[in-house]
Amino acid sequence: MSLWRPPFSLLHRCISKNFYNLTISETRNIKRWVSPTLRVLKKRRDLIGPEPEKPRSTYLEWNYDAEIYAFGKRLGEEFDKSLLRRALTQREYANMQEFTAKEKGLPIPEKIDNYELIQEGNEIISRVIKEEYRKLYPEDIVNAVHNYLTSEDMMSYVGSHIGLKDLILTNEFPVAKETLSNTFKAVVAALKHSQDLNRAETFVKDIVLSQMNGKDVYEIWDPQNPYEYLTNLLGERGITAIEPRLCNQSAVNTILANFQVGLYSNKELLGIGWGENVQIARETAALDAIQRIFSNYVPK
Repeated sequence: MSLWRPPFSLLHRCISKNFYNLTISETRNIKRWVSPTLRVLKKRRDLIGPEPEKPRSTYLEWNYDAEIYAFGKRLGEEFDKSLLRRALTQREYANMQEFTAKEKGLPIPEKIDNYELIQEGNEIISRVIKEEYRKLYPEDIVNAVHNYLTSEDMMSYVGSHIGLKDLILTNEFPVAKETLSNTFKAVVAALKHSQDLNRAETFVKDIVLSQMNGKDVYEIWDPQNPYEYLTNLLGERGITAIEPRLCNQSAVNTILANFQVGLYSNKELLGIGWGENVQIARETAALDAIQRIFSNYVPK
């Protein structure tokens, strides 16, 4: 006598139903009051507003000596501890420390700040940039690149990204761009005195000159009147006759008008450019001619 077996579909329904009930029961561990409570807490947090930003040095676990030691190790440089601390100390901060000590009757600390180091570091950075770019470009482009790399925005950007923002001893918060810029220059000078001038120059090349990676110098150097500049440049080389020619044009009577102008001298193409009118195309062609001339530039 054979035993009766339920159909497969009926067995499958029973198993599926039990599994569904088991899943539902396992997800009912969160109480119903949790969601409304979280919503109320979120509203209260939004009403209070964001927490005010605080200096990193106000945290309990802050250890300044450990931080400046780690700073040098992150950069792969060996700094003299006292020199690095001096490079990170702003003159206003040193004055405030002296005033506070006098007011409380405490021994007056030695007044040490980074003013002299800033001047020295600025000279090192400027000289390295100019020496490197004079090997490839004339003085006009060298000055443009130098002004770009030594600008307050660039110096503060570099200083911030190597971790100076939390290490600077200053009375201001948040730290101003000028302070970041000056402190970076002081750090360069501190590295020179900690090791040698060659190491400081290598540091500038690695940290500052690397900011030109992926950038075209002709995006930074942009003469106001390219055609006039080209005329003067060729005049120094004994070329006085420049002939602009309209080489091509399209969609003249529409908003998509395009003109192609070439600059020639003694039937030789100097440069070619495009623009929405002939004047702009001529200026673009002058820029192209300048780039071609400087691509064959040989330093004196």
